[in-house]
Parts: sequence; structure tokens; C-alpha cells
Amino acid sequence: MRTLVLNAGYEPLAIVSFKRALVLVMNDKATVIEHIEDDPVWGSHGVYDRPAVIVLSRYVRIPISRRVPVTRRGVLRRDNHRCGYCGKAASTIDHVMPRSRGGADSWENLVACCLRCNNTKSDRTPQEMRWELRFAPRPPHGTAWTVRGIERSDPRWEPYLALAA
Repeated sequence: MRTLVLNAGYEPLAIVSFKRALVLVMNDKATVIEHIEDDPVWGSHGVYDRPAVIVLSRYVRIPISRRVPVTRRGVLRRDNHRCGYCGKAASTIDHVMPRSRGGADSWENLVACCLRCNNTKSDRTPQEMRWELRFAPRPPHGTAWTVRGIERSDPRWEPYLALAA
């Protein structure tokens, strides 16, 4: 069971285990605003509601320039597992400007790619192949990218995630 943590401004901060959330609530650092019905936590000093959403007591500022780290999984997710060249199902990633020519591991230089296109392109640029990218690769943005694990959200989180969007 996971719990959505909001700051005092109701902005999503993180997703934590229900145990971590319960510790924050018991130490008066957070308040439960949504809990899971019919699934209490039994403790030595009583019964507690199992938190689904908590809000921190103090405001925690979210850094505006929170950069999303570049990962293979992130590139595939950003591109919806579709090849940036042909649109078929992608299982690998490709450097638009090949690394052998100084291409960086950045959101702007990586696209999801199918094996066929990746092998055909090799260490050439799309211009040399006379190929066009289906979209311009950009860094992802939004709540789904700044709070890890939010893609597998609980239905009780939806109102709070909608506020942040």
C-alpha cells in the first residue's frame, strides 16, 4: 500500500509506504485527509486509519527547476513506447546525434526506437538517412514526471493530482 504525500499547499510531493505515512502522522508532521476503509492498522497503542493521502503540517517548497533524470525507461515512457522514426512498437532508445559524433545523453537527443530502425540507422544522423523524426524530442514535464510512482495511482489520489495539474 502506498500513500500520496501533499505539502501544505496541496501540491504532490512524493509517494511513500503507508508505514512511513503513519510515522509522519503519529509524529504530528502530517494529517490524514483520505484513508482506506475497512483496512485499519493495528498498533500496540490502538487502531489507526490506513492513510491513502496525507498533507504535511508545514509548507514544503517544491523547487521549480526540478529536473527529471534521463533514463532509458523514461525515454520509452515519454514516447509512449513508439519508434520516433517509423511509429512501430519500440523496445530500445536511439541517439539522434550518435554518441560517436559527440551526441549527448539528453532528453533532446534521445528517442524511443524499434530494433529495425536502430540497427539500420547505426551511427548516422537522421538527415544522412533522409529520415524525419515524428516529433521533436523534449524533456518531460508535469506532476507525473516530478513525483515518482504516480503513473500507478490510486483512485483516491485523483482529486489531488487534478489540483496540481
